[in-house]
Amino acid sequence: MGSFGRQVSDYLTLLKLSLRLQLGPRFWVVPLLALLWPAYCALSLLLGWRDRGYQPQDAQNGLIGLPLIVLAIGLGVRIIAGEIEQRTLEVTYTVPGGAQRVWVSKLVAAALPLLVAGALLAAITAAFFTAYSPMALYGALQGAAFYLVLAMGLGALFRSEITAALVAAVVLTVNGFMTGFGDLATRWSPLFNPLGTGSANPADVLAWTVQNRIGVALVIVALTALACLRAERREQLLRA
Repeated sequence: MGSFGRQVSDYLTLLKLSLRLQLGPRFWVVPLLALLWPAYCALSLLLGWRDRGYQPQDAQNGLIGLPLIVLAIGLGVRIIAGEIEQRTLEVTYTVPGGAQRVWVSKLVAAALPLLVAGALLAAITAAFFTAYSPMALYGALQGAAFYLVLAMGLGALFRSEITAALVAAVVLTVNGFMTGFGDLATRWSPLFNPLGTGSANPADVLAWTVQNRIGVALVIVALTALACLRAERREQLLRA
């Protein structure tokens, strides 16, 4: 039990160090940045920039998901590409347990601000904009997780935070236009929104939702594995 307690304590310390390494000593401020989006949405309603109020179908992607995805891309590109640009990558390969342990801990550390930001956005959306089901929050977090690991993999592929962020932004834009940012019934998209299926048969919507949630979860796992495999190619990442 004592050994297990030490392992848990060591891992929590590693997570804390990962947060400080990626976000600095004021890492707790990062989730608050997502609140700029609901502030803008409220302002657009007050000033009449939006001709209608927000509906339940707007919660998943329009109110919660979009700021989470932008935050996820910013956090994801720093996981591996940040080590390359700061020239600390070679030190990472000397960590006991392997570099993969560092990547996974940094990925988990990057997910923590997303969870906190998601909780804050969910509470504000329910209090000031519209009611929604818990599945909408899950869908928003699913999209953020997808773009987090995608940005992580792109950072390892291009070895640059800026390039990875730009490519991830292009992928998000193309995905958004092709799916109406979740308003079109495109079940293969990480932004799939069951409330955007219109008058489709409820049984079909349920089947599409299950397929999407399971499929995107598998894709997230696969992208994480591919990113870690790419990061293990030491010679390619360390080349000038």
